[in-house]
Amino acid sequence: MRTANAFTWGFIVFWAAVFFFAAGALNPLCLRLAPLALAIVMFYSFTKRFTSLAHLVLGLSLGIAPAAAWIAIRGTLDPRILWLTAAVTLWTAGFDIIYACQDYAFDVQSGLYSIPRRLGIAGALWFARVLHLWMLACLVALIRSFGLGPTAAAGIVAVAGLLAWEHRLVRADDLSRIDAAFFTMNGYVSVIFFVFWAADIFLT
Repeated sequence: MRTANAFTWGFIVFWAAVFFFAAGALNPLCLRLAPLALAIVMFYSFTKRFTSLAHLVLGLSLGIAPAAAWIAIRGTLDPRILWLTAAVTLWTAGFDIIYACQDYAFDVQSGLYSIPRRLGIAGALWFARVLHLWMLACLVALIRSFGLGPTAAAGIVAVAGLLAWEHRLVRADDLSRIDAAFFTMNGYVSVIFFVFWAADIFLT
């Protein structure tokens, strides 16, 4: 056991050092924010032990990626990109709630916290829908803040259609198509978002 613990801590310390080195090689702001980014990602692993909002913490762990990429390239943070951080956070939290519905019995048995356990499966699915509506609102705000055009707006419409289909695949009394909703639909969402928004930027 001691050997395993020593290896685990050594593994964490080594790769954390690599992470800080890479952040410092990018620019000073990346290095200053690196501890915060690492803390958010590592903190998520503990959240299901004490809060039903663990899904949002997971969402934030992914949501900071667009802002981090912006900082890595520009060396500064443009507040407008935080709309994309919010959108990714809400999107991730929403589909994680859908996926967590299949763990409802395990969460109850193990005393873990989650939205499905707190609200029930039907309530959790509705909560996920609300989060995805907020995500779309954040994308609209992102379009306005960056002055993007109709191609980007069409991308939001396409993303909304995919999310609507994702929610149609899963019902409280039928979770058999969760894999299709979780893996397939969300894979399409990310690709569609990139294609439409990149097209808007490069063609206008």
